[in-house]
Amino acid sequence: MKNIRTSRRIGVSPGILLIPLILAIFCLVFESGCSSSKQGTLEQGFTSPPPEYRPGVYWYFMDGNLSREAMTRELEAMKEAGIGWALFLEVNVGVPRGQVDFLSQKWQELFAQAVKEGERLGIKIIMGSGPGWAGSGGPWVKPEESMQHLVSSEVRVKGPGKFDLKLLVSRPKTPFFGENTLTPELKQAREDWYQDVAVLAFPTPEMDSRIPLIEEKALYYRAPFTSQPGVWPYLPPPAEASGPAGSAIKKEEIIDLTSRLKPNGSLDWEIPPGSWTVRRFVARNNGAVTRPAPLPGLGFECDKFSREAFESHLHHYLGPLLERIQPNGLKPGGGWKMIHIDSWEMGAQNWSQNFRQEFIKRRGYDPLPYYPVYAGCQVGTLEESERFLWDLRKTSSELIVENHALEFKEFGRKYGFKLSIEPYDMNPASDFDLGAVADVPMSEFWSDGFGYNSSFSVIEATSIAHITGAPVVAAEAFTAGAEEAWKKYPGNMKNQTDWAFCQGLNRLIFHTFAHSSLDEKLKPGMTMGPYGVHWDNRQTWWPMVRAYHEYIARCQFL
Repeated sequence: MKNIRTSRRIGVSPGILLIPLILAIFCLVFESGCSSSKQGTLEQGFTSPPPEYRPGVYWYFMDGNLSREAMTRELEAMKEAGIGWALFLEVNVGVPRGQVDFLSQKWQELFAQAVKEGERLGIKIIMGSGPGWAGSGGPWVKPEESMQHLVSSEVRVKGPGKFDLKLLVSRPKTPFFGENTLTPELKQAREDWYQDVAVLAFPTPEMDSRIPLIEEKALYYRAPFTSQPGVWPYLPPPAEASGPAGSAIKKEEIIDLTSRLKPNGSLDWEIPPGSWTVRRFVARNNGAVTRPAPLPGLGFECDKFSREAFESHLHHYLGPLLERIQPNGLKPGGGWKMIHIDSWEMGAQNWSQNFRQEFIKRRGYDPLPYYPVYAGCQVGTLEESERFLWDLRKTSSELIVENHALEFKEFGRKYGFKLSIEPYDMNPASDFDLGAVADVPMSEFWSDGFGYNSSFSVIEATSIAHITGAPVVAAEAFTAGAEEAWKKYPGNMKNQTDWAFCQGLNRLIFHTFAHSSLDEKLKPGMTMGPYGVHWDNRQTWWPMVRAYHEYIARCQFL
């Protein structure tokens, strides 16, 4: 009562003091109602998860073997089994070539039919960034629009005197995956094409020493440091302040002779006194092709540093499909909803026509005096050369992220598409920076105990999602080889499924559902050669798989 009398003395009504209590009670009641509402929504969603939480499949087509009836039959089987996503890719693996050429009018009609059926059945279609699974390219990519390396030839001369030799054009590097996937026409085009970049001369160092692991550091062969056979099992030691005495090229003594190079490879140059080394730097194709693409889609991978080269690829590849289908990815339901960049299996590049200008803009200095470092030569101190190599890799990463991944994302936005990216597997960019572009960062894990241990990519993808706030983290799930593919079924995959969810994944895309254009009575039908756990309607256990997919959908909803 004393407090109330005091409140009256200062002009405050006793009822005013009840307002905080009333508000507190109201908030508790409101929160209880909200919690009840949320609980109801959670229970309802768990009982019947919305379609977007269903698992998906890699829907692989085998080089021209497409059937309208089989496509509809398979999409209906997916629907019946609780599959909600289908990632559409066409490859040339293990099955004789069919009658429907990739991107022909007939092929486009069939793809449009698949999209239409996806809309009818509520299945969302994802389209890859190019033929095959490796990347983005095709027969429409000219050598000058392809992925490139900077390579060089060397001659050593003594002065004074007239330079009377011809500078050879250096041969291209051996492709990361060899030349067995190149057609004779692609091999010839690769041999014929080159572009002069620079000619540099410098006093020949007293000692011939090379920077260690230059093939990886200069992005000729981008391979991870792992314990697997054939790659480096340990990180290189840190760069020292200098290499062996007398092994360095002095930057201030380098002479730019580019303007003196003649078309026949000769050089208009009076050699100064002493011993000199002359290097002719040229751009060459890196040998990456759209492996394992259907034959009509086989061609060079496009330049990943060049926005213009990628736009040209998209015009030839997706342009005809978009004109025919005119999709709206924002429309609810099924149909064409996403675009996708799969695992990076096209090697590395370290050059493009725009590279020098981009390097100067981004790093603040001219890379030209450091071109000998590409060949493993030391310019200045070893530390200085290693710093240039770091800047080379940093610039390469930025160009891939901005002119390739972001360009694809911006392209897709025009049609309402979201973008998924698998940012791991030997790409010459930062995995985190590349994956952060994606609406759906994606990883891959192989069937437990078989194939490659790519579980690190799961941690990468979930970490990217935590940083960027992406709500969905997907995985190319249960990839398998021939030794395991037919042995997998939900019962012996459950433990690894739960492991995947514990790692933070919430969208499993099974590898793989191979399209079979054969009569449905012919089982098991077509497969993707030796690859993938066979996750399709020709499996004996397929009629019983819906319960497993519903379990996955409930976990992914939560």
